[in-house]
Amino acid sequence: MKISLFLFPVDNKTINMASKQKNLSDHKEFISRHSAKFKIAIAVSEYNEDITFALRDGAIKTLSEHGVKEKNITVQLVPGAFELPLVSKWLYDHKKADAVIALGCVIKGDTDHDIYINNAVSKAIMDLGISTGAPFIFGVITPNNMQQAKDRAGGKHGNKGVECAMAALKMLELKFDLKK
Repeated sequence: MKISLFLFPVDNKTINMASKQKNLSDHKEFISRHSAKFKIAIAVSEYNEDITFALRDGAIKTLSEHGVKEKNITVQLVPGAFELPLVSKWLYDHKKADAVIALGCVIKGDTDHDIYINNAVSKAIMDLGISTGAPFIFGVITPNNMQQAKDRAGGKHGNKGVECAMAALKMLELKFDLKK
């Protein structure tokens, strides 16, 4: 099966609407029945580390609060966002992770570099999930500037790391339930 990803141009007003309407850290009450068994790996880009480390901390805190044992959480630093898919695959293979969360921050610059990186990384993370049958969570924020990044890494829009941790837990619970 071949899946294509198309990017459609939208204005900044449309882009900002999604975050303005939702706090990334807000989620419905959720109880993970099997989280003590889950092994979750987190790949974290070192690029823009003031942002990505805040995402990491939010993810770890959320996983712990929902019962994932500290010994079952693996964190691996990677040089940049482009390296996230490969390291995510390595974590899945070598650490036997049930789910992998890929965290990064690619800020819009003066060129289209961000579009190419974000498109490649998001497609590769999606492909890993489809090919392995395991949750690979895309946690790369794609802001237009540093303030937007801060707003999504513990600022006024919450923390994308929290959202990604919740997505991993919900996907693992769903997978567990579907196996029954």
